[in-house]
Amino acid sequence: MTRKIVTALGLAAVAAQAGTAVMAENRIDTQLPGAPELAAYGNLPIGVRQIDLVNPNQIDILAIDPDAPKPETWPRYDRPLTVEMWYPAAEGATGDTGLRAYLRDATTEVTLQGRAHRDAQIATPQKPYPLVLISHGYPGNRFLLSHLAENIASKGYVVASIDHTDSTYRTKAAFGSTLVNRPLDQLFVLGVMAEMAEGEFSGLYDVNNTGLIGYSMGGYGALITAGGGVTEASVGFGWGGPHGTLDIHRAGSDTHNALPDPRIKTAVAFGPWGMNTGFWDAEGLAGVQVPMLFIAGSQDDVSLYENGIRAIWEGVSNVERALLTYANGGHNSGAPMPAPKEAFRFDEALGGSVSDHYTDAVWDTARMNNIAQHFVTAWLDVKLKDDADAAEFLSLVEDSNAGFWSVNDDGTEKEDHSYWKGFAKGTAKGLMYEVKAPE
Repeated sequence: MTRKIVTALGLAAVAAQAGTAVMAENRIDTQLPGAPELAAYGNLPIGVRQIDLVNPNQIDILAIDPDAPKPETWPRYDRPLTVEMWYPAAEGATGDTGLRAYLRDATTEVTLQGRAHRDAQIATPQKPYPLVLISHGYPGNRFLLSHLAENIASKGYVVASIDHTDSTYRTKAAFGSTLVNRPLDQLFVLGVMAEMAEGEFSGLYDVNNTGLIGYSMGGYGALITAGGGVTEASVGFGWGGPHGTLDIHRAGSDTHNALPDPRIKTAVAFGPWGMNTGFWDAEGLAGVQVPMLFIAGSQDDVSLYENGIRAIWEGVSNVERALLTYANGGHNSGAPMPAPKEAFRFDEALGGSVSDHYTDAVWDTARMNNIAQHFVTAWLDVKLKDDADAAEFLSLVEDSNAGFWSVNDDGTEKEDHSYWKGFAKGTAKGLMYEVKAPE
């Protein structure tokens, strides 16, 4: 069935004419007119399934009282993690295309509509697909970046999006758990996916060719997993990891030096957190070992921009890195899915609309999503698939507004054409794309 995106006004008109109530859909697969070329879905059918995991014998951060004496031994527990896996499915895939997810208020459960079929039979590729891990913000959940997960899955990636315990809307707890556990969760899931690649998912994906995508605190975790170490000062923050539990991620520590996993080849960080609060410095950021794409809004008031995300991008000095900036965009630039219709209401506990967690004051969310899908596709295709053609979409004049449209009558580009590749005339506006080589 052909899916149509209908405006609220048009929907109301249809309902009135039909004399029946029509329910709007919370779509995560919107492709707006003018979406850049690589935002388009691929040709592969998509499946999605839930995987429930337990990471045994982990430090129980919530059981450590920061105001009590330091315990002689750390309390331990078995840490539950839920993963949603999007993947290329076998031809003729069938199954429910709805996703049940909780909103930021932690009480409202909604249905998201996409293109992935629940529990569809997996594809049998001639060559295993790259694996991509997704790590949400604080708080968030495994569906927050679902628009991106199923989009890239349709192009030949297997995507594992993690519900980080103590960081989801319904399990949100002491921040120290997020600080300590984020990279550990990411690497544990990678390890389990490696085990499953030897069994149930044999031949589907290659864990030795993995990308990592993180948003906000997921971006913080991605930096650590990629080799960045936190500062000594941050280990001692009273509101952080209790009693120095964050020391395992301190730059130069034996534990952190042993952390980076060579199976991870690249990382993408949306609005990564921590520079503005003293978690990063030049020494720690220089430890990042894989090329990184950073995506930010120039008016981010959570992670900050000039003294936050941009400073991180500049500090990751030993690898190739790029920075995509949405002019005047906030912390939600590119990563969160469009706000479900049920989110447009005031919540007393949050002190504002639930939709604020997803929306931006300037940019349309679906527009930001399409741009992010385009650039993440190009970046991953280059880094994980060695696609030389995709690299052309990343060879750009820095300021999109400065791109010059100059084509012949037959559509071929003239020598002075400098418009951003993949963007239709008049659509590459309000963006910056900057690249730095290893220093």
